[in-house]
Amino acid sequence: MFHSNTQKMIDYWRSLGGYGGLPVRAAINPADFSTLMPQTFMLGRTSSGVYPVRLSGGLVADLHQRDLRGQNMLSLVSERDRFNLHTALETARRRPEPMVAEMEGRTEGASLILEILFAPLAGAPGSPERFLGLYQPLSLVAKLNDMPIRDLAVRSIRGVGPANEETHRLKLATLDGRRVA
Repeated sequence: MFHSNTQKMIDYWRSLGGYGGLPVRAAINPADFSTLMPQTFMLGRTSSGVYPVRLSGGLVADLHQRDLRGQNMLSLVSERDRFNLHTALETARRRPEPMVAEMEGRTEGASLILEILFAPLAGAPGSPERFLGLYQPLSLVAKLNDMPIRDLAVRSIRGVGPANEETHRLKLATLDGRRVA
């Protein structure tokens, strides 16, 4: 289960064409999620591994205490976690399905747990080259004491959608010490 705001954005993405089709950037209407605008961001994709921040809401900029426009999203992530996030973003593009990363926003002192949604979008029909995103704090922002997030550490990454649903697993059973299934 995700935070209700994260789920709202996933549902919004799905309403635009989700599973069967990839939503087009032009279909996004910020008025549809106006209460979440401070938490949202938009990433571009210029090539594999290069995801510049195109837009970021006020909360996102405030947490990092800087304008993120033009900065590669991967540069905000700890060096040891960049490969994992890069792989997840490329997988989300190919399927195309949203994914949610639980991340720890680290400062020089305290840290903040966040759910970060990445939902692929097409710039033109059929070409996944953007991501609609959401920063959803899961712990109190106030505990950062106005210190900027210096990097994001990946705690987990979960895909969303049918391609990521857990399949039924074979279970072994024994009868009188013999395996039967």
